[in-house]
Amino acid sequence: MTTRTLATLLCLTAIAAGARDMRDFAQVGRFEQANMELNMQRNDGHRVVLMGNSITEHWVEMRPDFFAQNRLIGRGISGQTSQEMLVRFRTDVLNLKPKVVVICAGTNDIAENAGPYREDNTVGNIETMLIMAKQAKVKVVLASVPPCDHYVWRPDVTNVPEKVARLNSRLQALAKRYKATWLDYFTPLVADDHRALNPAFGDDGVHPNDAGYAVMEQVLLPVIKKLR
Repeated sequence: MTTRTLATLLCLTAIAAGARDMRDFAQVGRFEQANMELNMQRNDGHRVVLMGNSITEHWVEMRPDFFAQNRLIGRGISGQTSQEMLVRFRTDVLNLKPKVVVICAGTNDIAENAGPYREDNTVGNIETMLIMAKQAKVKVVLASVPPCDHYVWRPDVTNVPEKVARLNSRLQALAKRYKATWLDYFTPLVADDHRALNPAFGDDGVHPNDAGYAVMEQVLLPVIKKLR
């Protein structure tokens, strides 16, 4: 095989791999190896999976000891909308056979990361995840969208606090309808104006910092212990 032929084959392989990645818009393959390794281990019947976006992903990265000590499985992917989470919900949640799933979704929908925000679609995506979990006999904890009054990467998105409030109201009603546990991250994290993320708990108005995650942990743990 000539050097030119080998270089051509390597180039084509790289292009093909890139094309596969582009087609996997929901990043279903992101946790493929981790999921396989987890399912090779004994399931004690008390697994808890946190499904989410960057708020969940950064939580795992910043406070790994919390996840390890409390035997929590983080399945957050930065930037994801509820639609993308729904696509990978079976792979990253149901196939792990957890006892509990904590769903935190919606802020990137409002930020219009994947196109115009349609509240009904977001609620529908999350409702479908609830239905799938209930059918699989997985207990559901549905978390509120944390407070936010602007997106640094999408300054053109307007009326963010109002959209967050309306979505949270509908999600809380959804939790009640499906007898899921409602988890309120919003109230302990919001600033005095009841609109923005308290600057003591986040640096960019969207993502919690270490102190913010400590607050979320205080809200989450009692719920997890009760459902396990």
